[in-house]
Amino acid sequence: MSGKLYVVATPIGNLEDMPPRAVRVLREVDLIAAEDTRHTGHLLTRFEIRKPLISYHQFSEAKRTAEFLKKFEMGQSIALVSDAGLPGVSDPGERLIRAAVAAGVTVEVVPGPSAPLMALAGSGFPMVPFYFGGFLPVKGGQRRKELLAASARECTSIYFESPYRVVRMLEDAVTEIPLARLCLARELTKKFEEYKRGTAAELLAHFQAHEPRGEFCLVIAPESINKKTVDPLLP
Repeated sequence: MSGKLYVVATPIGNLEDMPPRAVRVLREVDLIAAEDTRHTGHLLTRFEIRKPLISYHQFSEAKRTAEFLKKFEMGQSIALVSDAGLPGVSDPGERLIRAAVAAGVTVEVVPGPSAPLMALAGSGFPMVPFYFGGFLPVKGGQRRKELLAASARECTSIYFESPYRVVRMLEDAVTEIPLARLCLARELTKKFEEYKRGTAAELLAHFQAHEPRGEFCLVIAPESINKKTVDPLLP
């Protein structure tokens, strides 16, 4: 395999966070595989990048992976991007990366902004170690089980959550983990970036009064913090 796969992180909101190295790589590769070609097309236009775009999403992963392996054999280089952040992290990409590694293709990761790490850093909770669980389960029973597991962990837990399910999630948290310290981070790197910290009841009251908008990260403090009766953000 003489081709190369570049796994390229892109901004999660603020285009000023676009890494110069990512711009260079996208200009140099033969092909860009994008989760949404229209979304990535706007990004490429912003940075005056003109390269062939091909879709690579959850419904085309199997077909595209086989096609891309043939392109690697021909010596072509491909950049893999998602709509925001690092491909493969709750976005399409893992299948192609695993296939490329198995086939002996060189894989180079071009780092960039990370919503989970931003939410972790801004939460004020212990940062190392931490657990990242991707999106919380959609089904209520599974979601409640995951919330209980998170509050009982010895490390901070991080999840993605849809704005359409934030209130329901907090209602579950009020029932299952009422004493847990939570942080909801939304619209990270964007104009209305916000961190809201408190118990589930406090956050529920806020988002019942203010419609949840934007992409959310939920951060749940570890068991040791949740057992404290004083402000967990103080020494």
